[in-house]
Amino acid sequence: MIRVGLGIDVHPWAAGRPLILGGVEIPSERGLLGHSDADVLTHAVAEALLGALGLGDLGQHFPDTDPRYRGIRSLILLREVLGLVRARGGRVQNVDSTLIAQAPRLSEWLDPMKKALAQALELPVDRVSVKAKSPEGLGLLGREEGMAALAVVGVEVGGDG
Repeated sequence: MIRVGLGIDVHPWAAGRPLILGGVEIPSERGLLGHSDADVLTHAVAEALLGALGLGDLGQHFPDTDPRYRGIRSLILLREVLGLVRARGGRVQNVDSTLIAQAPRLSEWLDPMKKALAQALELPVDRVSVKAKSPEGLGLLGREEGMAALAVVGVEVGGDG
């Protein structure tokens, strides 16, 4: 059986923080605010994986009240989520994700993000998609108040799943 999960994450901009997306540091004058490294893309992928198997959300597994997760690299959390998926007999089949941001332009960083996510998930690169879209100046994302990411995953599970 293939189960599908949807993940969504949003973080506000913050001065003085690195911008990490899909595990890749992007040159930027500002980063995203969060308890971890605030990697909105990796968080959306992890949320989608948890959702595919009905395992709750990132906050339930890695609460922002726990100092162990302060500043942690989100790829580490993604590997932990992969372990949860595998412990329930799941095998990740593919990931499709989209970043939504007015700035910075991300096209040159999409392949490195794709490779980093594929490596963390132990998938062939051709099973991971990372895209970027502009909100065309609309809403909080268009006003550059933050950045969002969406992800959909397919997870194969045996039996009843």
